[in-house]
Amino acid sequence: QGHATMGHRGLRTWQELLVLLGGLWLWGGSAQPTSPGPTRSPTPALKFRLAGYPRKHNEGRIEVFYNEEWGTICDDDFTLANAQVLCRHLGFVGATGWAHSAKYGKGVGRIWLDNVNCAGGEKSIGDCRHRGWGNSDCSHEEDAGVICKDERIPGFKDSNVIETEQSHVEEVRLRPVVSGARRRLPVTEGIVEVRYKDGWAQICDEGWDSRNSRVICGMMGFPTEKKVNRNFYKRLRRAAEMRGRSVRPGRRLASKPQPKQKRREDVGPRKRLFAERQQLNYRLHSVSCMGTEVHLSMCTFQFYRGNTSAACSAGMPAVVSCQPGPLFATGGTQKKKQRQQQHSQPRLRLKGGARAGEGRVEVLKSNEWGTICDDRWNLLSASVVCRELGFGSAKEALTGARMGQGMGPIHMNEVQCLGTEKSLWSCPFKNITQEDCKHTEDAAVRCNIPYMGYENLIRLSGGRSRFEGRVEVAVGAGDGDEPRWGLICGEGWGTLEAMAACRQLGLGFANHGLQIRLAGGRTAFEGRVEVKRGSRWGTVCSDGWTTKEAMVACRQLGLGYSLHAVTETWYWDASNVTEMVLSGVKCAGHELSLSHCQHHGSSLNCRNTGTRFAAGVICSETASDLLLHAPLVQETAYIEDRPLHMLYCAAEENCLSSSARLANWPYGHRRLLRFSSQIHNNGRADFRPKAGRHSWVWHECHRHYHSMDIFTHYDILTPNGTKVAEGHKASFCLEDTECEEDVAKRYECANFGEQGITVGCWDLYRHDIDCQWIDITDVKPGNYILQVVINPNFEVAESDFTNNAMKCNCKYDGHRIWVHSCHIGDALSEEASKRFEQYPGQLNNQIS
Repeated sequence: QGHATMGHRGLRTWQELLVLLGGLWLWGGSAQPTSPGPTRSPTPALKFRLAGYPRKHNEGRIEVFYNEEWGTICDDDFTLANAQVLCRHLGFVGATGWAHSAKYGKGVGRIWLDNVNCAGGEKSIGDCRHRGWGNSDCSHEEDAGVICKDERIPGFKDSNVIETEQSHVEEVRLRPVVSGARRRLPVTEGIVEVRYKDGWAQICDEGWDSRNSRVICGMMGFPTEKKVNRNFYKRLRRAAEMRGRSVRPGRRLASKPQPKQKRREDVGPRKRLFAERQQLNYRLHSVSCMGTEVHLSMCTFQFYRGNTSAACSAGMPAVVSCQPGPLFATGGTQKKKQRQQQHSQPRLRLKGGARAGEGRVEVLKSNEWGTICDDRWNLLSASVVCRELGFGSAKEALTGARMGQGMGPIHMNEVQCLGTEKSLWSCPFKNITQEDCKHTEDAAVRCNIPYMGYENLIRLSGGRSRFEGRVEVAVGAGDGDEPRWGLICGEGWGTLEAMAACRQLGLGFANHGLQIRLAGGRTAFEGRVEVKRGSRWGTVCSDGWTTKEAMVACRQLGLGYSLHAVTETWYWDASNVTEMVLSGVKCAGHELSLSHCQHHGSSLNCRNTGTRFAAGVICSETASDLLLHAPLVQETAYIEDRPLHMLYCAAEENCLSSSARLANWPYGHRRLLRFSSQIHNNGRADFRPKAGRHSWVWHECHRHYHSMDIFTHYDILTPNGTKVAEGHKASFCLEDTECEEDVAKRYECANFGEQGITVGCWDLYRHDIDCQWIDITDVKPGNYILQVVINPNFEVAESDFTNNAMKCNCKYDGHRIWVHSCHIGDALSEEASKRFEQYPGQLNNQIS
């Protein structure tokens, strides 16, 4: 060590060296000389902060500033050792714990780190093992937090240390002050409020402009802002100040005589006010947004200090009005927007997402749908997509095919939007070559959507986890409506009743779903008693309960996709079973709530009532997605005349047309249209048979197990849609025939092995396998459509059923057949699909 040190410091005299060696025993144990090693390239400067609510000064969601952008850390594989390193970054001596699942609230922006694995002694979190900066498969629901020791590192200086007082904005809401807005969701207009300590505070509107409003509307799930009638809110403020309290409902606001028409407008049903007792408490002022931010915390603003209630003397609370997108618009506005959409073919869509406003981004170019490469994909571009589709700004810009892989072309690369564009096609982008990107890099988004309260109208009970259970729905409250407040009759009202009311106000909620409040009083301790009765909960009849209905239920619960639609729930806990209140539920699969599906209404009609036959679900955050490789069908299609004596096994499996039963067995032949089918799993979960291996059926003739009764349908259709020949294929077996380079096979049929298709793999049914055909013996020459449908009965859940159909044009002259223009059902534009079909009655290729 001494020689190494001498080498670094230059030549020294022997006397100096002896002095140095003589003093080594004083510091030898603590010395840490710099060891020679390779020179590292400079890394971007890292900053750290604590965020979230509620929290203390030494705990919170951990956020890191990297590459000029704040982001979070995923809780996957998170340990106390990770927290030790991060707490030292923040200036604390160590950590006492850590938190998972966004305990301190969900962050915004990038998720910079995932699968972090520290030993605990690292000087920087960048020295720990992780997946790489920005490479994550998490959502902000998995943001990690840390709890640090309440002891600072002596002499630690960092301008980014979070003070005890909350120093940036977390939660934002719109508080409606107009009576017409209190009953309907979503809330589109109101006073902007931010979470502060144990309550809510307002923003001073001095300098407030439309760009600020655009950011707020985007956060609330709305694509655009509307102009607000500020004079109305000014009169409200003046009237409240004059009376010393808030205006009562129905009271006229203007102190000056006004034209009759104007006065009627101000006091109409939409302009009546809540009875408010809340004192204004300003938290922010001088807010200045560019209009492209996805969260108010990304704008510049100042905090009020001292007496915040007396602030904003020259202004009033910031009020914002938003324009909802077509999916969330109500009444005539919704019908008008739907008509506008029907007249114009959209050039943008989301695919494969479990919830509204999320999915893989696909764009339409040259009448063919394709994906976007995730190179340089960020929140600005993602927000343009979200707003164009009628949602708010983007919560997340997802990379790495997080919403599953698409098929077909990749139309765009390196999209670089400014955030102000009306359409994604207005943004600069690069055309792509096959070498640039693969579908493993497909871009996706999660958008902010309006709060509709649908999750409050459904719940699961009896299950072993929050992802499964008996479905129970709330009846008695309108969908999208808040339960209404009402009065109590004064007959028999005495001290005991008043005591109970006061006690309930102190506790918040009473039993039996009854909620209580005071209205119209001069203080918070007096007023008219108003109550709100909650909805009645009950189970759903399982008659006709399928994967589609279960998908809607899981979406409404916010639990992802449906793994299983359960029709018998006797094995789940029935100690708290409610009555059956809903039957006849039939969904298309895209609805946001079960109440949007067809059902019997108030008249219950169920064959089997009771606990055993209630509808249930098992939900999952991920799902498979099967697609047929259309070009292979086109390349391998041919006709074979096969002797009957070679078709006994196929006849046993009903793989021949009905006329084969009348044939002169074993003489003669059947004419078969044969082709190969290559079925890919491009989803995010393995495709597994619905039935367990205990119920698989052994077929002695072919010597294999069937794990599904029907796996694919093969049909020949005439141009007018009439079916002239059909075939079906039970799953001989489902296995990984081939996989992508970095994916290992998991399923193999040999030796009664597990069956399924792994994500990134495909199952190949060769053209020479029995039943891989359509019997066209009775088909006359002509032009036809070949249709193949995978998983036709929706027995196994998928993230997207609309791409399960494939179609081709066929021309049969009685001797030969030409198959061309093969494509997945949702791969073409509506215009191209109509040209392909060439007959009315079927406007697209999607299965229903």
